[in-house]
Amino acid sequence: MPVTDEVLNIIPTRNLNLLYIILDSIFILVFLGLLIWKKRRSTVLFALFGGVLYTIVDFGGFYLMSHTRTVYIDGALADAWGTFWVLFWMSMSYGITNFAFIWVCVSRDKLLKYWLFLIVMWWMIAPSISELGGEATITTSRTTGVYHGWMGIVLVVSYVVLIVLLLRKEGQKAFVNVLTLCLIGFCVQFGWEFSLLVNGIRPMNAASIKTLLVNSCLETNLGMPVIFAINYFWRRRFNEDLSRAALPAPDQSEVEQTQRI
Repeated sequence: MPVTDEVLNIIPTRNLNLLYIILDSIFILVFLGLLIWKKRRSTVLFALFGGVLYTIVDFGGFYLMSHTRTVYIDGALADAWGTFWVLFWMSMSYGITNFAFIWVCVSRDKLLKYWLFLIVMWWMIAPSISELGGEATITTSRTTGVYHGWMGIVLVVSYVVLIVLLLRKEGQKAFVNVLTLCLIGFCVQFGWEFSLLVNGIRPMNAASIKTLLVNSCLETNLGMPVIFAINYFWRRRFNEDLSRAALPAPDQSEVEQTQRI
């Protein structure tokens, strides 16, 4: 049986309406407000960093440089300004929720279950609520063949470096569980990819399952070793409320050496 281009090519597409954008923007503000209320200031900073990073990559990289991103509004191809605002919302929304999801998991936040419930619940329910706003009039899509190969290289290199560091510490307590780290990266992308697919925002076609699995394995996961490193060094210096972290207790051998001197 011949394999069609539709199966081979991964072209993530979303169809949504203005109400979805409005409601999602409100949720993001409420979510950030809850994080600030509970003094999760480090999480807020990292989440905002994720939103800005996604905006730079999506609008600057995918739209301006590689020309792989397109946005249609009311059936017409949007100009650069219209495209920017749609991609700005989309990037800030998924950047903030993705990076907050990752940060609270890696940090083992004691309120982890509440933050994850809010994020996943909203991803699953928001499309149903947005149906009250009528038919989808905004369509976004991007091709991935140009850069997925490079993403794969980044993922392999980053995890190989991490594993080499872990192997050098063989016999000592591992500073991170690489399988857990990979699972977090997979789950955060799978969560919203799956919610888009089952709610009809991402159309079901011959490439849908491939898009779901490949994107989930690759697109967020490639940055997990770097995100872990950022989290690790940040938490050694700052608490979650941005106060200065207490200095770690000195190693006993260092204390004995100091006393001899």
